[in-house]
This record gives sequence, C-alpha cells and structure tokens, in this order.
Amino acid sequence: MTDTTAHVRVTPTHLADGRELFYFDDSEPYVSGAATRRLDDPRPLPDRFAPDEQGRPVTGPELRRDPLTGEWIAMAAHRMNRTFLPPADANPLAPAKPRATYQDGEIPAEDYDVVVFENRFPSLMRVPGATDEVALLDDEPLWQTRPAAGRCEVVCFSSDPSASLRTVTPHRMRTIIEAWAHRTEALNATEGIEQVFAFENRGKEIGVTLHHPHGQIYALPYLAPRTATMLEAARAHRAATGRLLGRDVLEAELRHGARVVLESEHWVAYVPFAARWPVEVHLVPRRDVPDLPALSDDERADLATTYLELLRRLDLFFVDDETAIPLPYISGWHQAPARQGRDDWRLSLQLFSVLRAPGKLKYLAGVESGVAAWVSDTTPERIANRLKELA
Repeated sequence: MTDTTAHVRVTPTHLADGRELFYFDDSEPYVSGAATRRLDDPRPLPDRFAPDEQGRPVTGPELRRDPLTGEWIAMAAHRMNRTFLPPADANPLAPAKPRATYQDGEIPAEDYDVVVFENRFPSLMRVPGATDEVALLDDEPLWQTRPAAGRCEVVCFSSDPSASLRTVTPHRMRTIIEAWAHRTEALNATEGIEQVFAFENRGKEIGVTLHHPHGQIYALPYLAPRTATMLEAARAHRAATGRLLGRDVLEAELRHGARVVLESEHWVAYVPFAARWPVEVHLVPRRDVPDLPALSDDERADLATTYLELLRRLDLFFVDDETAIPLPYISGWHQAPARQGRDDWRLSLQLFSVLRAPGKLKYLAGVESGVAAWVSDTTPERIANRLKELA
C-alpha cells in the first residue's frame, strides 16, 4: 500500500524483526510508482516480540515516576548495547550494498531518498499485550512504574553518509518536512500517545553515535516536562489576556526587530529574548498553527528554503583560522500535544548549540544542572547580530 502527499510517494513495509519502515520518495521512477524500492528484508532477525531462548516473554523499557518532581523517567537498559560510532563499512543507515546477499543494515534498498523506520534500540516501545497501567514497585506508594509504551523512529535525510541536512536540496528538504508531518499525524492518532517530538542531533560534541545524516521522532506516552511548562504558561497567558502566547511573542519580536535574523513570506527566525545557549534561534510560522501537519503546501515549500538558509548561516557562525566550523546543534519541533491544549499552542522550531567558541563547549554548571537556574555566557542580541552579518 502506498500513498502520495504533494510531490512525495510514501511506501510502507516491515523489516525482518517486524519493525515498520517507510520510504518517502521524491525522485523517479519511484515517486510516480513506476518502480518500488526493495520491500523485503533478508536479514535472519528474530521477531522482536518473540520469547527468548528460555521461553521468557519480551519486556519493554519502563517508566518510573520521580516522586520529588512528578516527572516520568524512561529506564531502557538495553540501549547500553546500541550501535556506537561504527566504521564506514558497517554504517547501519547506509543503503544496502549492490548485489550483497546480506548486511546488517536497516534499509533493504540500494538507494533511497528519505526513509523513516522504528529504532532498533528504542527508549520507548509498546509491547503487545502489555497494559499501560501504573503499578507500584514492591508495593511502595511512592514508587510508581508503568510501561514506556511509546515509539521511537529514525529519519534518514539522505542515502549519502557524507551529507548533512544543510547540504540537501530544497526539493529534498521538502520531502523531509513531508516525512515529519506524515509521521506526526500518524503518531498523534496512536492510542496512548500524548506528544510527538521530531528532532535532530548533529556533531560529536552533542554525543552523536552515528554520523550518517539523520534525525529522530519520539512519540511519548506522557507530556515532557518542558512541554508541560510551556503549555501551563500558554494557558495562563490566555486566561490573563485572551490571546495566544506564541502569537504575542512573535509580534513583540517583530516590533522590536533587534533579534529577528531571517524573514520569509511564511516564516520568521529570531533569537529568543531569554536565550539559554551560546547559539540559539527559534523558527516560527507567521500563521497560527499547532503542528507540522497543519502547515499548508505554501508554508511547507517556504520552510524548505528558509530552514536551509538558517542552517547555512549557523555553519558560518564560528570561524577558526579563517575556516568555518560546522555547528554542532540540537534542533527540535515543539508541536501541540496530541490530546490537550492544542488551541493554546503555536508551532515552533528551537535550534541551539553547546559550542560557545571554537574549541570551547558550554558545560552546564552546578546551578544549571542541579536546579535548572540558567546562566548565559553571551546575550541574545550578540547572537542575533552575528546571524545578521551572515545574511
């Protein structure tokens, strides 16, 4: 079964262990359906939900509630053995090698445009038959546990291991946006999912364990702490003013202008008034929309070029000995929760870096790590001025 969205053809299949994989094709002969990527996975992988050799049922990761904060913490001990900085000839995100009968790669096709698949080492996973109910460990009322019944997906931006999101074409960037929107819509509709977070980690300084250009999508069975805090602030602002907080923030930045670094027909990028990180920028639509699926075709097309321009400038932000330093960063889409507060939410992308100068990283100080009392090493205006210089 396939479906076509805008210029993209989506073809789902399953990997050998039962995980889902989706090809997002924007090139011929695949986008028209004249040809189809390889759909079978020849690897001799056991079903991921099959009992082990001793007949014990599979168990998924667990959530534990911190009694001091009320936050849910995922316990995913199996991730200790996940792939870590493999050699180039063992890259699990690369396309299959031509004429190879078997390789332990995640993508069966010998080439692809964009691919999304379930993570082999997920922090969150719904196990069939497991009930998503809170239980008490050792009958202790303070020790609440529940299955980490969410989903983790990997998004491969390119089949070229040497590429990056910044180097893809606007056409391919549009395909990636379609993949983000497609998966957000599907995961939001999944039972038990409260929030979908699409993000990218780039650079060894961030702790990336696979250098192939890729991002991730987490479907969480709870509201993440930052999301809950943002939603609370938005609701309080609505109650006090009758207005949308995200709209008022955007209009204030546009009126002031000093921190606005990039504008297009449908998008605005600015350094936030209270930026935490040495480099931080928010990218938001001009129109009030709750999430990526709500974007129009024109907004998606404009985002493809605007995002790439923003990434181009960020990769010029730091220069060492007249050589630009590719910026290590984390970027993530703050989207409306799946089941609450959607009318109070406004879509935004947050992108930030831990690099504060060439060869120097921002390490969280004790007061930052301990009690989340942030201290900035620069000012938002300095960050904005540098990004404007690179226009």
